[in-house]
Amino acid sequence: MVCHTINPRLFPEQLVYVINNAQDKVIFFDKTFLTIVSNIRDRLETVEEFVLMSEPDEEIAAQFPGLLFYEEFLQRGTPNANWPEIAENQASSLCYTSGTTGNPKGVLYSHRSTVLHALVAAQPDALNLSARDVVMPVVPMFHVNAWGVPYITAMVGAKLVLPGPGLDGQSLVKLIDSESVTIALGVPTIWQGLLSALDELGSSAKTLKRTVIGGSACPPSMMSEFRGKYGVEVVHAWGMTETSPIGTVNALLAKHDTLLEGERNKIRESQGRPPYGVQLKIVGEDGHQLPEDGVAQGNLRIRGHWVVADYFGFEPNQTLEEDGWFETGDVASINDDGFMTIRDRSKDIIKSGGEWISTVELEGIAMGHSAINEAAVVAASHDKWDERPILLAVKIPDANITEEELLAHYQGKVAKWQTPDRVIFVEALPRNATGKVLKNKLRSEYGEVLVNKPAS
Repeated sequence: MVCHTINPRLFPEQLVYVINNAQDKVIFFDKTFLTIVSNIRDRLETVEEFVLMSEPDEEIAAQFPGLLFYEEFLQRGTPNANWPEIAENQASSLCYTSGTTGNPKGVLYSHRSTVLHALVAAQPDALNLSARDVVMPVVPMFHVNAWGVPYITAMVGAKLVLPGPGLDGQSLVKLIDSESVTIALGVPTIWQGLLSALDELGSSAKTLKRTVIGGSACPPSMMSEFRGKYGVEVVHAWGMTETSPIGTVNALLAKHDTLLEGERNKIRESQGRPPYGVQLKIVGEDGHQLPEDGVAQGNLRIRGHWVVADYFGFEPNQTLEEDGWFETGDVASINDDGFMTIRDRSKDIIKSGGEWISTVELEGIAMGHSAINEAAVVAASHDKWDERPILLAVKIPDANITEEELLAHYQGKVAKWQTPDRVIFVEALPRNATGKVLKNKLRSEYGEVLVNKPAS
């Protein structure tokens, strides 16, 4: 049996695609998604049964012929059945990538890879979880099995707190306080709402000791606020659906204890170093490995015990390079202590006049301004420099800031030639079903705004 967790935010066409591609046999869902499942059921080629996670309801049953209710489904089972013997390399779960440039791809995890991932992720130099922790993953199961947290907490005996649909800041603050949460995990946009709600509710989240942030780079300003205002340690991590997901965690070394606080905080801004069982390297455009000096930037490769071998349904040996390395699609640097910093996605990094400009760094600076809620930097075509950065920014409600003021915020933080040429204020940033900003849409809409206009 394989557990395939499905993202309900996908477009109907994508839902049909992933269910058919996965060859799902039984779909479990709750009333929230009854309409979605009803609308696509006739297009699902392999599904044999639909199970509603609810008490029997005659009205719903009449609307959905053949529907099983959860208790009915359980009654069909064998009482006192023996626990089956399962080979460690047998498939256990299936997740799909976000599909920003085409149909999502399936990543199949084995029992072995899942257990190995959990064993290493719980270690002190990784997520550092134990039976004394109360853990709240603000990450759904369709996001790489909630980053593997349900398996890790089960292994160490930690209390697991699941927020359900209440992902707004106030709901999360109340849950942290009522359940005495000690560690929470999620993406930066979640923690923006949490920080605002802490102020509104007058809470200090006194039990919260750590937040683990992944999915996208955490703005340094957010790290500073968590650390300085609430005494919460922010742990940067990086991974992908294809890596189960943990590829790196920012765990400082003993030698860092002697550094000044500002120097340690600067190291914490990186995505960290790989745990045991994972290897990283960066390569140039010619495929040759680049030095790990913290300066060289190259295409990031990863390999390890819980890294994908082949995408589900793909022909074998089409996913990894010949020597087992997986191409992540990220541009990164690695220093001599093994700490990796994501500079950008390969498809997003800007090449202006032959020089690379990191959109991640520019976005972090913009997010450090008190008037900015969200930011995205993309390349715009330019007559002289080929590409120049432009900033799309979403203001905090009722904030009053001009383009000139936001551009002035970059002074002294990056070289002048790296500063965005334009700031365009927008109501919202386009996102896909997993919350990732759709930069291809932004490039399509704004990619020509600098044509025939000189760089500033």
